Amino acid sequence: MNLIIPLNEIRAEDRDQVGGKASSLATMIRMGLNVPDALCVKAEAYNRFIVLEGLRERILLELNRKNFQEMRWEEMWDTSLRIRNMFLNAPLPVNLFSPLLAVIDEKFKDKPVVVRSSAPGEDSSHTSFAGLHDSYVNVKGAESILDHIRLVWASLWSDGALLYRQELGLDFENSTMAVLVQEIVTGEKSGVAFGKNPNNESQTVIEAVYGLNAGMVDGTVEPDRWILDRKTGKILSRTPVIREKRVLPSDLGIRLEPLPERLSKEPPLGDEEVHDVFNLVRKAETLFAAPQDVEWTFRGDSLYILQSRPITTISSKGGDDKRPWYLSLRRSFESLKTLRRKIEGDLIPSMIEDAASLSRLHLTELSDHHLAEEIRRRKEIYDRWVETYDNEFIPFAHGMRLFGQFYNDALRPQDPYEFMDLLGSKRLASLERNRMLDEMASMIQGNIYLAEYLRNSEGSADEMFSHLLDTFIETFGDLSCSVEEGNYCSQGKEGIIRLLLEMASHRPAEKKESARDPEALMSEFLSHFEGEQKTFAAEILDLGRASYQMRDDDNIYLGRVEKQVMDAMDEGRRRTINRVGSNSDAGETKELINVLIEPVHTLQDRSSSEKNMELDGVKARQIVGQPAGPGIATGKARVILDASSLFDFKSGEIMVCDAVEPNMTFVVPLCAGIVERRGGMLIHGAIIAREYGLPCVTGVPNATTLIRTGDPLTVDGYLGIVIIG
Repeated sequence: MNLIIPLNEIRAEDRDQVGGKASSLATMIRMGLNVPDALCVKAEAYNRFIVLEGLRERILLELNRKNFQEMRWEEMWDTSLRIRNMFLNAPLPVNLFSPLLAVIDEKFKDKPVVVRSSAPGEDSSHTSFAGLHDSYVNVKGAESILDHIRLVWASLWSDGALLYRQELGLDFENSTMAVLVQEIVTGEKSGVAFGKNPNNESQTVIEAVYGLNAGMVDGTVEPDRWILDRKTGKILSRTPVIREKRVLPSDLGIRLEPLPERLSKEPPLGDEEVHDVFNLVRKAETLFAAPQDVEWTFRGDSLYILQSRPITTISSKGGDDKRPWYLSLRRSFESLKTLRRKIEGDLIPSMIEDAASLSRLHLTELSDHHLAEEIRRRKEIYDRWVETYDNEFIPFAHGMRLFGQFYNDALRPQDPYEFMDLLGSKRLASLERNRMLDEMASMIQGNIYLAEYLRNSEGSADEMFSHLLDTFIETFGDLSCSVEEGNYCSQGKEGIIRLLLEMASHRPAEKKESARDPEALMSEFLSHFEGEQKTFAAEILDLGRASYQMRDDDNIYLGRVEKQVMDAMDEGRRRTINRVGSNSDAGETKELINVLIEPVHTLQDRSSSEKNMELDGVKARQIVGQPAGPGIATGKARVILDASSLFDFKSGEIMVCDAVEPNMTFVVPLCAGIVERRGGMLIHGAIIAREYGLPCVTGVPNATTLIRTGDPLTVDGYLGIVIIG
């Protein structure tokens, strides 16, 4: 079979090999529409590549490491990252790529092209993979085009594409990928058009920006919008925007640049051009007998159609469709930079101020009625911050993933997680908390009188120690403030003191730092780039580090607000207990009781059914998860089911939990290793484990039920295996 075919030679019977995107463009060429010249690398080329390089079996192994239905989005990204790295490091078979190289070189020479996916099943009337598979703009040279074809193949297994297939029940094992190599048309203005407005079937929608479409697709450039009557083409409305930027080709592929002042004052399209786009959309709809989502561009007076797909409306399953939320997490470099400025300059300072402002209010001075109102107010403040966390802080975590993909694409390391060593930060808030704990434990270890006083309340307290302990609680709480399992800040100073005595009696061995200094690693990393690419590499590393640190710190800051809710509820509970049978105002007391039993929305998903599973009689010997922290460790298990059990932790034990939350990391210096039910290299527990050099396995199904406190464990953080017994 010929593995590559010109766009104008594709026929309807080729669709299974060339995919929906290429097939649609070929149909439009035959009908005389203006489409950029292109070649299509057939799906058979992908199939041969994964068979020749033994990738098919390795991909299936990764996909079956854990039941896909149980994977969280962090685990999906990890799986995708490992599969992508297989493609990056697989050699290119000469007998497969030589024929492709020759045809591509003859066709395009050094012309810039767009390399984009055209997977069979993509862009059909029932499914649309828009934005889920990778496209690369402004690629030059046959060898570079071939390398980017391989990256598009790898994007068949992107986390977003995996989730999409899982949500729609599509076949994983037989998925395949064709690739379109299309001459780039650098238009002065570009956009998309919906033949039928998804929100009003009588309308057509056209959106346009200056420059390339990429800025509009990733949200960094806001488009002007026109609403037209779908039957007549009459312009019903135009929504203008503040025009500040545009996307143009560059040595890095594309770049975002300021829009010249003369263009910022005028909409990208005049009325005549709007009608040209409308007529193009109507032609496409007539051709395919269905309303179309069309991508287009103007170069001079010529209007080009870049792609056309049916408009799909896929109903969600009772509101459980995760794709819209999940795709919102995927942000471009420019949008992440904007989000970072918002988080660091506005959101974090505001969250800190809210917590500080609430702490200044003396709860004991409030009447029962006013305390009830205060509890409600604090819940509202906390819930607003939880919503902000979901909408702003979680998407910012994509900065780590974006850097990881850039690093792996550029350097092709054998270890897909090598980039993590560059992200390490000693500024994490939880590490500062642990540093203060270590300082207090050292004071106890060096002062037998203080140790005796803390154990038996005999002797004298140390004034400096007492001050440090009070400062610690004021800054970080009493370490047990968690609404999980109804445990409301129940430990107080006593719990911290028990922990400090354990730390003082069994001083943990020095935890190994990252094998090499992050700054030295940064210099080595940047040495691979020059000029504009080097500048970009430094910027994306800085963004990745900020994202890495914020993945830890944002939980700490949110925890401070949560603590103020818990403090108010503790005061309410204290009063209701003390006033039972008293002659206090029954109405106010009842109001206080009612507000205390209202549900408190929490940050984490506490609905895991695993905690209630009955697995009596089942004794696993070896369970498999995701490798998240390199190394091997042995020790007795300590299964953490609620916050209070953290204070019984002994030095050298292995923490086994649903997930290491930020309010749990204070015991990490005592751990020999970590096992989590939830998975992912970039979840909080994995980040902290790597900071301390601890073996860590995440994504272990039923970890807290298959493993029991006291079980001897071996944790293999290289392979993602936990051996019991």
